[in-house]
Amino acid sequence: MNILIDNRQNKMKYESKLESLMINAIEICLEKEMVSKDVEISITLLDNKMIHELNREYRNIDRETDVLSFPQYESMDDIKIGMCLGDIVISLEKAKEQSFEYGHSFEREVLFLTVHSMFHLMGYDHDTLENTKAMRKKEEEVLGQMGILRE
Repeated sequence: MNILIDNRQNKMKYESKLESLMINAIEICLEKEMVSKDVEISITLLDNKMIHELNREYRNIDRETDVLSFPQYESMDDIKIGMCLGDIVISLEKAKEQSFEYGHSFEREVLFLTVHSMFHLMGYDHDTLENTKAMRKKEEEVLGQMGILRE
């Protein structure tokens, strides 16, 4: 498993342990979906201004968001050993805001966003109530397995 983490922001400081937890969360997601660990995933950490620009450019939504997912394949059947599964972009600034809003830790919010994005990369969506429930269940299972529970 090759996970590249690129911190391109300087507004939010974090402990190196957070990156290890993100990698662990990704590993659990891949195991849960029985996707080979012989894939590459990139994670880019940004601030609100930078993710706002990406959200406007790629989704035509003119505001910041918390996380963006960019799969690098057409279908899960296309995934080959060693290929890039996709790119995850997280606004650490937005994660901090949301951790206050939801009343839990910054660490939990970043891990939730990582797991959420991983399930997007593996074909899940929250476009219907049924799909949202299925995706939330998987997200909570991964976080629960890590001992990262709602506070």
